[in-house]
Amino acid sequence: MVTDRTRRIAVLVLRLAAAALTATMGAIHLSLWADGYRDLATIGGLFLLNGVLGCLLAGALLLTPYRWLGPVAAATALFMAGTLGALFLSLTTGLFGFQESADADLVRPTIAVETAGVLVLTTLGVSALSHRHHHHPREQRERPAQAPTRRQ
Repeated sequence: MVTDRTRRIAVLVLRLAAAALTATMGAIHLSLWADGYRDLATIGGLFLLNGVLGCLLAGALLLTPYRWLGPVAAATALFMAGTLGALFLSLTTGLFGFQESADADLVRPTIAVETAGVLVLTTLGVSALSHRHHHHPREQRERPAQAPTRRQ
């Protein structure tokens, strides 16, 4: 049987891991942007946007109240999955006229970080959504008893 304390600890560990992976994804994109990707048409701006949004989403994962954690984790998982999909497109068919090489700096670490991120974020989102009402007793305030109604 999973206790409430065990569930809280698991969600905290998932939240911290999800935020770390999301921040790492953002940092990788900001680093690559600063190292020259900023000069690429369209891709440069997207790398900057990805880096900034990744850092903002990492902060949101840490600061979001528990009742909103599921939707924030789900949105972040979709964002990261889209980023991973864009990388695969750039490695195969090209993206916005840019063809990435699997041997380029940070491609393999990026694939690892983003794959792990999607898995952790999805697990966090599902866990938070399915246990939303079991996590914080304060959020489960009892409704005041209703006065009995008279039958006429």
